[in-house]
Amino acid sequence: MENSENKTPFKMEIDCAEKQIHRASKALEKVDLLLESGNLQGALDCAFDFSSAVEKLLWTAREMPACTGHPLARKKIKQSEKDHLPVRIGFTPEGWFGLIIPALLPKKYKGTPVIFEYPLYYAMEEFFRHKLPRKRYKDCVIIFRHIYQRDRPERRYRDHDNIEVKTVIDIVAYYVMYDDGPLKFRH
Repeated sequence: MENSENKTPFKMEIDCAEKQIHRASKALEKVDLLLESGNLQGALDCAFDFSSAVEKLLWTAREMPACTGHPLARKKIKQSEKDHLPVRIGFTPEGWFGLIIPALLPKKYKGTPVIFEYPLYYAMEEFFRHKLPRKRYKDCVIIFRHIYQRDRPERRYRDHDNIEVKTVIDIVAYYVMYDDGPLKFRH
């Protein structure tokens, strides 16, 4: 057995991923057992445990290539993250800036990063790389359009102070606004 003091960062990440896969697998088994036994509330509670375990595994998987020390690892990680975020960025003929993220924005839970934050930064960085001088809006309105299933009316109203929307505002503001203060933009 390998001494933990002699493990490379890459091997430590591999070990961490194996533990997270095991936890996720066990949590999913529990969800399935509870659902089959008719305990929907218990299955729902365990589904959150499964979701949390997979989120942790995702972050480990994202960082694992960088632990190899390969000089191109960080660049490939950025590209992979950007490629997996289904985002469309552009300007309308009227000059409006548009950003479409056709996905459910995950909430940030205490101590966990927002999953799409870095990929969105990378996508915006790539979009604006050759667009100089960058267009900056002094006074603007940010419009959020949330689309939900009709059978989920409780999701119809959103608080734009929620962390997932604030993250999008911060990233958009960095690239196309002078200031994201309340006197400079409305939503």
